[in-house]
Parts: sequence; structure tokens; C-alpha cells
Amino acid sequence: MVILDIKNLTLEIESNGVLIKALDKVSLTIQENEIRALVGESGSGKSLIVRAISGALPPQWIVTADRLTWRGENLLTMTRAQRQAIMRRDIAVIFQDPMAALDPSARLKEQLLESVPDEFIEGRYSWERKRSRMKIAEQILHRVGINEVASCINKYPHELSLDICQKFMIAMALISQPTLLIADDPTRGMETNIKKQILALLTHLNKTRELSILFVGHDLLAISAMAHSMTVLYCGQTVESGKMKALRKRPLHPYTKALMDSAPSFSPDLQPKSMLVALEGTIPTLQHLPIGCRLGPRCPRATKECVQVPMERTINEHKYRCHHPLHLQVI
Repeated sequence: MVILDIKNLTLEIESNGVLIKALDKVSLTIQENEIRALVGESGSGKSLIVRAISGALPPQWIVTADRLTWRGENLLTMTRAQRQAIMRRDIAVIFQDPMAALDPSARLKEQLLESVPDEFIEGRYSWERKRSRMKIAEQILHRVGINEVASCINKYPHELSLDICQKFMIAMALISQPTLLIADDPTRGMETNIKKQILALLTHLNKTRELSILFVGHDLLAISAMAHSMTVLYCGQTVESGKMKALRKRPLHPYTKALMDSAPSFSPDLQPKSMLVALEGTIPTLQHLPIGCRLGPRCPRATKECVQVPMERTINEHKYRCHHPLHLQVI
């Protein structure tokens, strides 16, 4: 069953009196108990999609979509209170920058205890409920890898390292036992062992508690090990999506192929000191977006036809947007 359904999501931002499409007809779906990866270069719009789902965009930005639904309910037509109720209980978000997401004026203990749902707290008297709330908080902190709880829980965010603050963000997201967890590059800047611990925890929650996850990140090796499906984003456009095994075995879009070829871990036959595969040029700025397929100026298979926006095509649940996919010969 589809719990989150996004179809042709478009985000327009005004710049110098001109509307710029930061997101252009982005589509993705998340099933129950699914881990979907959302990948792409920095600046491709991944975090904007996260903010569009959570309703954390500035009010002057224009958001439109054919569908942006949570369990069949339209998120764009909900009241602010209805949207907040869903974000408080059903959808949890781990934002990319914990220092910006955490309240700098409140101790971490206060912020974490505030996230504990009232229905989870046991006890009749206030002291019993306070102890129960604290016990729940300590348990979730241990699960995300914070063992010395007493030494950091009473501190402010700026007094702790970035990785500890990120773990607190993860704990605050998981403490309400959400249905969907949106993780916006949650392991950025963490050591390898800590990163493995967090990824193992998310995978375990997916298997034992049927937690659906939208994992946004750059680490293709980690993503391929845990994700069931993947959506590839380039410059605000979805270029390909499908099952992880199908995309790894046979990518159909030139950008997906280049993205995977650029990761040494995906190329077992790569010889030492070999040159990595890379597309020529750089990702365009929002002020100078190419018309049609935004990969066109960098794509080795581009033709005149690419000045038109490609339609979405499907082959056995494998979706792509390209005039000249890799399984067809360019004429």
C-alpha cells in the first residue's frame, strides 16, 4: 500500500522578479515497510523535497503538484494544524543540519523530553510520569549510540559536537515511533563505525517495526546495502526510479549510469589509480537552467530532441525520463 504519493511536484521561487522552477515535476512513491533512497548531486533539490513534504517551506514559495498525499489525504489542502498533527505523530524528519534544526536556547534534555508522546508515558502521579518520560528518552539515546547520557543531556546544542547533536536529532525523530522516517543525509560527518551503527539501527527498525524510510544521501554503497528502491534526482528533475537491484544491474538514464560509475565501490573491476568516470561540465545554477532535459548540456547522448522535456516511461516498474535511454540506440 502506498503511504506517500508525490506526482509532478513543482516548486517555484521568485528571483529578481522571475519565477524559477527549483523542482520540476518530481515524482516518487513510498510503500509501507519500504526503504526508498533519494540520490543526486549537491544542489539537485533533495532537501527541498524533504521540506515540501514536511511543510517547512517559506510561504512565498509556490508549491503545486498533481498529487502530494499522505495515506490518500492531500497535504497541500490541509490546515496548518492538520499538517502539524501528521508531522508530530506519523512522519518524522531528520534534517541535514542539526545545529540549525535544534533550538539553541533550550537544553537537549528539554527538547528530547518534549518529543515523547503522552500516550507512551506510564504512571498516575506526576513524579511517576516524569520518571517514565526520562526512561523512554534514555532508552532511545542508548539505541542511537549515546552511552554517556548524563554528560550531554543537560547541555545546549552548541556545547556538543556535530555528530552528538545529529544523534539527538535521530533520537527525537524515532521517539514517537513514526510510520515514515525521512532521513536527510543523517550520517554526514560521522565516523565510519558510528555511521554503520546508525544505518544498522534504521534497517533493524524497518524489519522489526515496519518503519518506512525515505533515505536522502550521497553514500551510494551504504544506500545500496539498505534500500529496496531508489529515485535519482538531477537539477530538480527526477530522471529515473525503480527497484535497487534493477537500477544497479541496468540503469537506463545516462546520469544514473554516470553516478554509479563515479563510485569506485560499484566498479569491482576498476584498476588501482584508474581515472574515475565523470560527466563533463557542472550542475547548472537555478538562474541559468537549460530548457527541456536539464542534463542536456552535459549528456553524451544529447540531440536536438532533448530541448523538449522528456515524458516518463515505464518498463516493468522501472521508470525513467530520457529521450535516448541506454537500452536504445541513438539515431
